[in-house]
Order: sequence, then structure tokens, then C-alpha cells
Amino acid sequence: MSQQPTTSSRCDCCGKLAAGLLPLQLDGQHLCEHCFLERRIVDNGRTNDHYARFAEALADALDLREHETGQHSRRVACHTLVLARQITGDENRLRQIYWGALLHDVGKIGVPDRVLLKSGALDDDEWALMRRHVEDGHRIVSRLPGMTEAADIVLCHEERFDGSGYPRGLGAYDIPLGARLFAVIDTLDAMTSDRPYRQGLPFDTAKAEILRMSGSQFDPEAVRIFIVEEQTLRRMVEMKCAEAVPR
Repeated sequence: MSQQPTTSSRCDCCGKLAAGLLPLQLDGQHLCEHCFLERRIVDNGRTNDHYARFAEALADALDLREHETGQHSRRVACHTLVLARQITGDENRLRQIYWGALLHDVGKIGVPDRVLLKSGALDDDEWALMRRHVEDGHRIVSRLPGMTEAADIVLCHEERFDGSGYPRGLGAYDIPLGARLFAVIDTLDAMTSDRPYRQGLPFDTAKAEILRMSGSQFDPEAVRIFIVEEQTLRRMVEMKCAEAVPR
């Protein structure tokens, strides 16, 4: 969400000036979102793997192509892990959930710009092209060694708990856990991010919508965990909303 630059602070790591007051982290530092996400990636042991860093760079490139503000893919991957850690401590499974969330939209590399970047409503043919991105993404990620669960998350991230999603109309617990958690986070990020046609909405507005759609769009258990981690996620959204200004 855009904020008026009445209060500003500098990131204690990179020195970047933000328009809003950056939230204080557990280590006593004020970090911009980029440095915070980088630190989270280091904490999860992903930066020493060149293969992993390439995947992160690919996700960043896709965000730029889609004109996403900030670091959408890294953000939703890290935020999804906040929920996942309430369910499992299995580091291998957490890595799979991270990669699935990070690469959720990799299939959009095959969507033409005239469809991907269209500002108005999509017609039926354009919508069919857009919906194909989940299967294209699954095909790409499933070819990577050791990425079976991540690929399933990519395939199923547009499914809905009530079975009305796509591509297969899966419902309830037939949808992979990581995809059910990701769905809540993706909606939170979409609603609280600025768009060409509106400013980002307040956290509480997004929270109310997530609660309203519990049991239909979202897994009620994923919503419950979202409420448990509300304060952590609220701070993360505040960090995103402290938009950078020129130094």
C-alpha cells in the first residue's frame, strides 16, 4: 500500500531510504523488504546453491515481465513458509513448499504479452491462454530433479477448496498442502499491493475477505493458521508498504 512519506527510515543493512517507518526485526534492525527476504532465504539455507539462485533470478525476471511491484514471488514464498512452519518441521518439505510458491507463475513465460499485460477483462480465448500457465509451469518444474511436490504446488495453486478452481477442479484435501497455504498468502499479497486501477487495501480488509472465503476458496485450517500468524504477516505487509524513495 502506498504511504505518505511523513515518516522515513533507512534500512540498517543496505542504507535504502523508505517512505514509511520500517518494522523492527527480532535482531534489533530495521530492514527494507529486499534485505529482509534475502536474510530469510539465507536462514532457510538456499543461497549457497547456484541452481537455487538461478530459480530465484528466474522468478524475479517473471515478476518484472508482469510488471509486479516489489518482489512478489520471493515475498509470497517466504510468507507461505510462515504458515507451513506451523504444520511441519521437515526441512525438505518446507523447501518443496518454498520452491512451489516461488515458481508458482513460471508457466506465464508462455503467455503472450497482449494477454498477460492486458489492463481490461480477458475474453474467453485469452482466459483459456492464461489458465494454461499452471500446466505449463508444472511441466517446467517437474523436469527439475527433486521437485515433485513443488511441481504439484505449481499445478494446483489455482484450485479452490470448494472444487471450483482449475485446472482439475480439485477440492478440499485433494489439493496439496502447500497450494492450500499459498492460496491464502497470494490473496493477501494481491489485495495489499498497489495496482494501476487502485491503491493497495489495508491488511484488515484483506483479512476480512480471507475469513469470508474460508471453506469456499480457502482451506479453513489454512485460514486458522493465518490468524495464528497474523501479527507476523501484518509486519511483513507493513514492510512491503514502506515504499522506497530516492536516496
